[in-house]
Amino acid sequence: MICYNTLMTRKVIAEGVVHKVPEDLRGALISDEKALTLWGSLTPLARNEWICWAIFPKKAETRKQHVERVISELKEGMRRPCCWVGCIHRTDKKISPSVQYVINKQRRNISINA
Repeated sequence: MICYNTLMTRKVIAEGVVHKVPEDLRGALISDEKALTLWGSLTPLARNEWICWAIFPKKAETRKQHVERVISELKEGMRRPCCWVGCIHRTDKKISPSVQYVINKQRRNISINA
């Protein structure tokens, strides 16, 4: 016998270009029909940006907030995360100079604060 909840978590959800939808985001999308419909209407690149933005935080609490914001911001009409430099994990394109600047700045701040 298969549990109904097991079937629900196995529901096919559109992925990103580089990233797979993590379980916490998958669960949040499955639990909100409107957000799931909006998610399906995004381009693979836009979904990739949301996934990368959601998994980027190091702290569990911050990541949870990001996952919650994916759902709320999708429902507010946002197609991509605001103020996000973009996915640095893509290998199909070169990182732009502006994104590289932000990454270098973040690395400097981390090493200063460490």
